Amino acid sequence: MKWFEIGGDPVLWTYTWLVAVLLGVAGSVLLILQYGFKKPMRSVWDTYRGWLFIVPIVFGALWLGRPATIVGLAIISTIAFKEFARATGIYSDWLYTLAVYVGIISTMLLTLAQDPRTGELGWYGLFMATPVYFVALLLTIPILMNKTKGQLQRVSLSMLGFIYLGWMFAHLGFLTNSGNFYGYILYLFFAVELNDIAAFMFGKLFGKHKLRSEVSPNKTIEGALGAIVVSMAMPLLFHFSFPHFGTLELILTGLIVGVGGQLGDLSISFIKRDVGVKDMGASIPGHGGILDRVDSLIFVAPLFFHMVRWFHGVH
Repeated sequence: MKWFEIGGDPVLWTYTWLVAVLLGVAGSVLLILQYGFKKPMRSVWDTYRGWLFIVPIVFGALWLGRPATIVGLAIISTIAFKEFARATGIYSDWLYTLAVYVGIISTMLLTLAQDPRTGELGWYGLFMATPVYFVALLLTIPILMNKTKGQLQRVSLSMLGFIYLGWMFAHLGFLTNSGNFYGYILYLFFAVELNDIAAFMFGKLFGKHKLRSEVSPNKTIEGALGAIVVSMAMPLLFHFSFPHFGTLELILTGLIVGVGGQLGDLSISFIKRDVGVKDMGASIPGHGGILDRVDSLIFVAPLFFHMVRWFHGVH
């Protein structure tokens, strides 16, 4: 994988055209529903405009190649942590917030760096050890400040913010070191969104039993099962994303997205309800915050990464 390469990958071209067609079809359907059938579509248009904002940014980074993609993922990760820090109240403590920002950026740099021992892109050993050093750093902060009151909560929330929104999410960045970079990254982005849509649609059509009523009242068992079925079919339909995958890898990919995507969404849901917010932010019209959009990827990224590394390696 070159350090800088603009486009040219057939998988990237395929997904670019696919998403462009889907956005065009979706926009046409909304126009027909609004002006042909006089349906109120204001909230749906807000969501659609949000996608028109998100898609060019994501594909712009991907078309610029590996370094730009890692930088883009680092920006997403830091914004997601900022939303988390504001919602949980630790944003006002600049020292802990700064420490997490440094941790997130350092972790992403390790995905970009070259391993000094092997010469391969991505310093895997140090990347995997990062949580150890970062937890030690956070535990040192109250000692250096000579404070005890309220420090356990700040340290704990900072640990969660870094490991969940920084280190786990950074596994996406490490996937860019693969020769199949575009196939892996684009499939995960596409599949987790379809997983969310499938859960919503099956829930609306067939939902009768609450999945976890206190965590996410609108989610149903029927919606969750429908999403898993769709996610199991996705690797077969999009096998061009990873033609080297055998039957076992395809099954595991479906389970990782179908189950992991929903667990990521439910995890953010219980955090939001515990701190009493509806959305983690409002940076994307019709979608809430960045964290509300990438929550499903947070579980999926490390699970998929280690599955790929076990069967095929990353480099």
